[in-house]
Amino acid sequence: MNSNIRSKQTIVIGAIVLLVAFLFTRDIKGLVKPTEENGKMPSSGPMAGAAASPSTTSVLNLETSSTAAKNVINKNLATDITALENSYKGANGAEKIELAKQLAQKWDDVEQITPSALYLEVVAEGEPSSKSWLAAGNQFIKAFESTQDSIAQPALLQKANASYKNALEKDSTNIEAKTGLGVTIVNGLGAPMQGIAMLLEVVAKEPKNVKANMNLGLFSIKSGQFDKAIPRFNTVIATAPTPEAYFYLGTALENLGRNKEAVNAYLSSKKLAANPTLSSFIDKKVAELKNKN
Repeated sequence: MNSNIRSKQTIVIGAIVLLVAFLFTRDIKGLVKPTEENGKMPSSGPMAGAAASPSTTSVLNLETSSTAAKNVINKNLATDITALENSYKGANGAEKIELAKQLAQKWDDVEQITPSALYLEVVAEGEPSSKSWLAAGNQFIKAFESTQDSIAQPALLQKANASYKNALEKDSTNIEAKTGLGVTIVNGLGAPMQGIAMLLEVVAKEPKNVKANMNLGLFSIKSGQFDKAIPRFNTVIATAPTPEAYFYLGTALENLGRNKEAVNAYLSSKKLAANPTLSSFIDKKVAELKNKN
């Protein structure tokens, strides 16, 4: 890989990280410049060690997560949740589980995903089933993708991983749980190719699976395999188009020198997002690409 290509990839990938920060309020997990030697990623993810550390998992508990979340929501809503939490603390058995369900929903309603996930974990522990553990895993992975807290991220990923494993223990045929587990592995909990293999199993059974195709596309980008990323994002777009999918498609196309197609993808991302900051960003990107033609 020559220095010009590497420089171009660094710029493009840097742009994606900026985009995600202001549009999707999440980092692109593991999306880094491929190693210069072979364009491939190392055999283990950067979060693997951190995710297993007790110090990282200790940052996630109901009390601290709830306190932090209350600081960013309406005071009246926070008061209502506090009252419900006080009832939860004094409850036992089935009543406690029912209150945990209510709190999980309350927190989800105000878009505070981490405390919602932690209450769903309580529910799954009290009423263990493939469905309850899957719900917890999905919420933990959503929290992982939404937070900018680098300390909380590995702990959330680890909890998602454990939840999906529990779901699969209850039902080994659960495609959604297998997809989620593959996503956690690709994002750092184990050898990436193990996670890729799981996601490939999913798309073999469900070719249009959005989550599996999206993550396979992202991994193709971070490993420098832009040609393989394109059909993945096209599948996502054909099934459930999002600004993110179009932007990543544009990124892959741009890295392959297919600038006209990249422009169309970026403009589609801009149209769907309807975000002023993104619009300005993409306008500059489009002008740059058109000048190269």
